[in-house]
Amino acid sequence: MSQAELGPRRTNIRYVILTLIFLATTFNYVDRATLSVAASAMRAEFGFDAITMGLAFSAFGWAYTAMQIPGGWILDKYGARLVYGIGLILWSAFTMMQGLVHLVSFTFLALFGLRFLMGIAESPAFPANSRLTVMWFPTKERAFATSIFQSAQYFALAVFTPVMTYILHAHSWQAIFFWAGGVGIVLGFVWLVYVHEPRQHGRVNQAEIDYIEAGGGLPNMGDKRDRIRWSEVKALVTNRMMVGIYIGQFCLTTITWFFLTWFPTYLLEARGMSILKVGLVAAIPAICGFLGGLAGGVWSDWMLRRGYSLTVARKLPIITGLLFSSSIVLANYVRSDVFVIVVMSVAFFAKGIGNLGWCIVGDVSPKQIMGVSGGVFNFCGNIASIVTPLAIGIIVKEMGSFDLALVYIGFVALVGAFSYLVIVGPLRRLEVEPGSEPAPAPAATPLPAGLGSTRGA
Repeated sequence: MSQAELGPRRTNIRYVILTLIFLATTFNYVDRATLSVAASAMRAEFGFDAITMGLAFSAFGWAYTAMQIPGGWILDKYGARLVYGIGLILWSAFTMMQGLVHLVSFTFLALFGLRFLMGIAESPAFPANSRLTVMWFPTKERAFATSIFQSAQYFALAVFTPVMTYILHAHSWQAIFFWAGGVGIVLGFVWLVYVHEPRQHGRVNQAEIDYIEAGGGLPNMGDKRDRIRWSEVKALVTNRMMVGIYIGQFCLTTITWFFLTWFPTYLLEARGMSILKVGLVAAIPAICGFLGGLAGGVWSDWMLRRGYSLTVARKLPIITGLLFSSSIVLANYVRSDVFVIVVMSVAFFAKGIGNLGWCIVGDVSPKQIMGVSGGVFNFCGNIASIVTPLAIGIIVKEMGSFDLALVYIGFVALVGAFSYLVIVGPLRRLEVEPGSEPAPAPAATPLPAGLGSTRGA
């Protein structure tokens, strides 16, 4: 049969969209990490103690977390292209402004306020990532797509931590913020030009849309909603499966925020490394996290193609990753810098494998409130962006070392594994009818084991 007889060749615009999601998410995390690289120099210049620095780190988290549900509603109402693009430009501008805080007498308040505003602007980003991958990718490709944008956080740390430490060494801490924010603003305008939802994209053909839809993707999900129903939010946060997922995401995010905030300071102060060495050494666990993130997505999709249930294919990598992430506590018992980095690399690789929470949200959220559901999920997970920097700052100041901080991170990882194993149960999409509350979609009676059945479903 000729190609003409088979019909038009299917386009692959979804991979262009995924590339732009990856780049936007990379600079999402570059902008978050700017302060962690600049922290040592700013502490020396302004006399910030560990608790003050912890408060500065947490400013982003207060706003980012509080805005998750409103951000999800805005996303459902106005769509991912516009909300994400404008947000990217705004958070990058706020990043640039942080390079000017030394010009005012109230430096800490200015820094705190700009980090807070940055958190507001970034709040719709990950719900938008999840929404776009659900719209653009069939179920069998979604874990891979999710792992790509999730791995951007590790890519950002691996590639740009050395870049930022070099900028700090060669220029100043202010230059870090100017550089990162400037690139983000340019990327925001590129996003607004090239990213669209499937039905509105000028270069996608019907064959690709049919392929996405036949495989369980939701290309028609862009219909706008006029208002949020708080009964739907209540139903999400009281559903046992969702509560377990929320707890697990808090635990995964706790590990992320240690590496995003205190890890460079740990290497500088607890291990006595120079700033240039920190830039190179800190990239190694991030590279491992990047590889782990890709491995987790490929592993999950491979299990789905082999006939394993959605429950097993999604939960097994997450539980495995969280269990091995707890090995971070072993850094307390080794003296060699080489072994410390090995331990951190194993922990971050494992965390990458388990970083499939957003994929699960796409799999189980009610179709009509995907943005709100993602917002609730990210709200719960990013409580860790407030708690982790503060908890570690208090521990370091009161105990005079990072030992107990690493124990805290390891313990939280074990709690996350327990939540997915015992609380979450079988995974299934929640359904909602207009005016009603979400309820589980019909499914076969699951086995009582934590992972659910091993085949079928």
